[in-house]
Amino acid sequence: QVQLVESGGGLVQAGGSLRLSCAASGRSFRTSTMAWFRQAPGKERDVVATIGWSGGSTYYADSVKGRFTISRDNAKNTVYLQMNTLKPEDTAVYCCAASPTGFTRTEGSYVYWGQGTQVTVSS
Repeated sequence: QVQLVESGGGLVQAGGSLRLSCAASGRSFRTSTMAWFRQAPGKERDVVATIGWSGGSTYYADSVKGRFTISRDNAKNTVYLQMNTLKPEDTAVYCCAASPTGFTRTEGSYVYWGQGTQVTVSS
């Protein structure tokens, strides 16, 4: 069992930066693949970035590659999403999720979800 709580969202101007945090409880965090997903109004939820249990494997959606960085600190049971050069199209609710399976970006493999944090980027 993993419980997830996101923080760090907010309103930022285009070109700005935010860092999202996802605090996890539960021993299985350290062996879980973690991911950030986002859902904009009227759109489907999409994967943004994923990170393997050791931090050695990462995946980024093309739309964020080069601007966002996912990382994790297993000692603190926390996963981060550093978002730079933000664009209005990055506006969405961002959720972190945990998967007990191997490294994956398939949404159906993620069984634990946080409530989400709103990110709004103004132009």
